Amino acid sequence: MSGPVVTKSRALSTLLQNHRLFLAFLERRVGTRADAEDILQTAFLKMVETRAGLRSKDRVVAWFYQVLRNALRDHYRRHYAEQRAHVMAAHTAELFRAPEPDPELEDAVCRCVTVLLGTLKREYAQVLKAVELRGGKIADFAAKTGISPGTARVRLHRARRALRNRLERACGIWARHGCPHCTCRIDGRGS
Repeated sequence: MSGPVVTKSRALSTLLQNHRLFLAFLERRVGTRADAEDILQTAFLKMVETRAGLRSKDRVVAWFYQVLRNALRDHYRRHYAEQRAHVMAAHTAELFRAPEPDPELEDAVCRCVTVLLGTLKREYAQVLKAVELRGGKIADFAAKTGISPGTARVRLHRARRALRNRLERACGIWARHGCPHCTCRIDGRGS
């Protein structure tokens, strides 16, 4: 039969006597003493906050190892979530890092784009000039033209696609690669 309930103070005393064993258990699994101490401290707090009474002094240590295992799982979840967040932040920063433009290439592309903008629907040319060429914000363009920001985003998306199609027809395969050797005949250029 089970014995009397172990008081929290007795349970805590038993756990503190095993402090070194618990710390070694955690340190082997997390690799650093500082992380192991943090996890152990949190587990001790959990023990103090729990209301469940334990029936045996021997069961206190077994129960606490289970608390430590759960704390380890939580630690690894947080650790991997933080790592993923850092990796995502680094990838996002790299995506938005603009390379230095080649002035000659930029000039050639700009001439093609400027000429081809005139062949697009008027509202497509307007949104591309305002947002892409002048660097404006889509919300500002929407407010200025009296349309919703959602409609402006859709219009910009369609305008980009239309311009890309025109560039590919006019410049051929080079348009997909940034026109490094442009041979199109737009604006009297090319061979």
